[in-house]
Amino acid sequence: MSLPRRLHRFLGWCLILPFFIWALTGLVFFIKPGYQAAFSYLTVQSYPISKAIQITPKPEWQEIKLLQTVLGLHLMVKQSDGWQQLNPEDLTLRSEPAVDDIQLLIKDAIRFDPQRYGQELQKTEQGFVTDTGVTIQLDWASLSLSQQGKDTELINNLYKAHYLQWTGHKTLDQILGVAGLAVLMLTTVLGVLLLIRRR
Repeated sequence: MSLPRRLHRFLGWCLILPFFIWALTGLVFFIKPGYQAAFSYLTVQSYPISKAIQITPKPEWQEIKLLQTVLGLHLMVKQSDGWQQLNPEDLTLRSEPAVDDIQLLIKDAIRFDPQRYGQELQKTEQGFVTDTGVTIQLDWASLSLSQQGKDTELINNLYKAHYLQWTGHKTLDQILGVAGLAVLMLTTVLGVLLLIRRR
């Protein structure tokens, strides 16, 4: 057996695992099973504003949001460094409320989908975890919610596997990805050369 043929066979064996992973994860990305629930958008529930307030915008404000939730009125302003939540009465910085108030806000948001979020919340270091295992985080400055369940984590891990992010170290994963593409290209070139020789 010639050296190019032996090298082509060796490289082919090396690519069996990556090809299997690429095919399997590619099928998942094409069909997208469970994507809708895993990446569903969770928003704070808003209600009609109960009272009129007068706001004089400051020059550094780029955007203003005013809404009412179960916790009352919220005034958010966007500046060059991001969002801030202010007290509507005196425009001072509004600090994050107590855990019980945050739970009340989140429970009001998740009550429309009890199948995914369940009924109860527990405070953890990562955020608030529902009795169905979904982790919810609140960005108080912009009054926005994010959610991640086990299905979300699984799909994210499939993306990492598909793009050869196997080690968890960015530089090493980049080297692994480039090496995988190089081996694939070399295998293809050798295959074409062997096909030409045979003909």
